[in-house]
Amino acid sequence: MDNKNSANDINVTIDGIKVSVPKGTSILEAARKANIHIPTLCDQTDLPRRAVCRLCVVECDGNSKLSAACANAVWEGMNVVTHSERILSTRKMIIELLLANHPQECLGCIRSKNCRLQSLAEQVGIRGLLFRPDARRRQPPITENNTLVRDMDKCIKCGSCLAACQNIQGVNAICSSNRSFNYGICTPYNTALGDGSCVFCGQCVEVCPVAALTVFDQSSQVWKALGSNKQTFIQIPQVNALDGKLITALKRMGFYKVYNADFFTELAEREMDKELAERIKNNIKLPMIKTNTPLWVEKFYPDLVDYLPGSRSAQEIFTETIKTQEKKLESIAITVTPSLYEKHAVHYPDIALTFGELISMINLAGLDLNTLPETPFDSIDTGAYDFLPANHDNTQVLEAKKNSISIKGLANAHPVMESIRKGECKAVLIDLNHSHIL
Repeated sequence: MDNKNSANDINVTIDGIKVSVPKGTSILEAARKANIHIPTLCDQTDLPRRAVCRLCVVECDGNSKLSAACANAVWEGMNVVTHSERILSTRKMIIELLLANHPQECLGCIRSKNCRLQSLAEQVGIRGLLFRPDARRRQPPITENNTLVRDMDKCIKCGSCLAACQNIQGVNAICSSNRSFNYGICTPYNTALGDGSCVFCGQCVEVCPVAALTVFDQSSQVWKALGSNKQTFIQIPQVNALDGKLITALKRMGFYKVYNADFFTELAEREMDKELAERIKNNIKLPMIKTNTPLWVEKFYPDLVDYLPGSRSAQEIFTETIKTQEKKLESIAITVTPSLYEKHAVHYPDIALTFGELISMINLAGLDLNTLPETPFDSIDTGAYDFLPANHDNTQVLEAKKNSISIKGLANAHPVMESIRKGECKAVLIDLNHSHIL
């Protein structure tokens, strides 16, 4: 392997392959640089190293004790073996023990064929169970605020959700309890997520490698709406070349009209810009806090709620358009979104679906997108929105947006929120967002 060394590089050998990496690099990261795959369950990008699952164990310089590749740094001249008979049998035993304490219902699991535990079991060649599964009584899954589902019998205790909630988001809605065999992931005092500090940002669902945390599936409610006498409208983001085929599929499934969600998103942005311009003009409630998780502000900084936009969201504009422009009082508005928080914010009978739920519905309907013709989005009377200034015409807002702060990760927002509290923040706009899920 051709590596350009720097003064601080460490030279190591992994499975006979020489590689140079910066000082402080973990064995796992060094192996990845050498294109050597070491399996892991608890390792996640941007999350702290926890060395919980122990699947990444390797042999270092022939030592009798195996080392966790994710939690140990390389040293000069280190020789690492990642796939000896001893290591492979150890990993297989770990997965066997996890499966023995895991519900045996893969065929009915929402994460089947998209589960890291299932994939690892296949990789190490597990075809049957070595240990008898735990015979304890199955605990029913808990649905939280019609948004996400907690099935703690499927939890493998990797701690990824805990790290995302505490370290990345700083929300602390998820914690751990007890030690050793009784160690578990839970909520503070075992209360419902909605009763605690949870803001339904969805980061815990995104990092869960199994189906202990999943999105609450509302597709059955959508099927019910499609079979009712109400007309069902849906808005989807414009994504790629398959959009036209996707629209055809939705029409065949029974949706009355399919709208381009980008239009309503732009309208929401323009309404927000108009409000921001008024705030700047009158020098009130600045900076405006733009966030896709306003519940976080409501729970952690209730005194700053007035700094949130008062303008309508894209979902609200979409729903009002149907009620007014379409004049369909007996209608249902379906939004397709990559954000879990949208599911929390939209209330039945209107529904927010993730892309995963929508694709599952299309598959259930027996529709193959590749074979369908293309259909355009349904048109909207844009004249009804002419009173809103276009972004490129609003020079004042554009100039003001240059004096803005963009923050990723709720935990990183606390210093800025405190500065707003103290009246020390000079920005006019705070863009506080987090990553999305599918």
